[in-house]
Amino acid sequence: MKQNWKPGTLLYPLPAALVSCGNREHSNLFTVAWTGIICTDPALLYISVRPERYSYGLIKANMQFTVNLTTAEMAKATDYCGVRSGRDSDKWADCGLHRYDGVAVECPAVEEAPLSLECRVTSVLPLGTHHMFMAKIVNVLADERYMDAETGKFRLEDAGLMSYSHGAYYTQGDKLGTFGFSVKKKTSE
Repeated sequence: MKQNWKPGTLLYPLPAALVSCGNREHSNLFTVAWTGIICTDPALLYISVRPERYSYGLIKANMQFTVNLTTAEMAKATDYCGVRSGRDSDKWADCGLHRYDGVAVECPAVEEAPLSLECRVTSVLPLGTHHMFMAKIVNVLADERYMDAETGKFRLEDAGLMSYSHGAYYTQGDKLGTFGFSVKKKTSE
């Protein structure tokens, strides 16, 4: 039997992402769990941000940001960037994170992130407590540490990606299958 609850934001797990914003002279980091892919072609994603957040103004001013995936090693920094304001301190320095110059955008990426998605805002949708920034992914920065030299495959699964679920951070679990495994024809031995 299931309990009946009022509507709420209980779609978990979510990526625990660090979003970098601003420009080369002044940038900030903040944590976002409300993010995801909207479309494949063109490559679009969204982030939802409260208008009172310091980074909201930086994104609105520059209309760009970078979504940086996080790892277990980045857990403390990721949490810190979600509970401290960039109005009060330099979160890059506080967390020991390093700026990686953006290629297609002015804001830096997080050097420690295994994957960074550089984005340009295409529209802003006010939704209530949060505004949704829809953005085109204009460049992807992939950490070469996760490139398989033999196959050329990017092995993001080896990065120890972090997710967020109902107030807590987790790493990924065991591989259960690959896309389409449920219908894949078995080969005879």
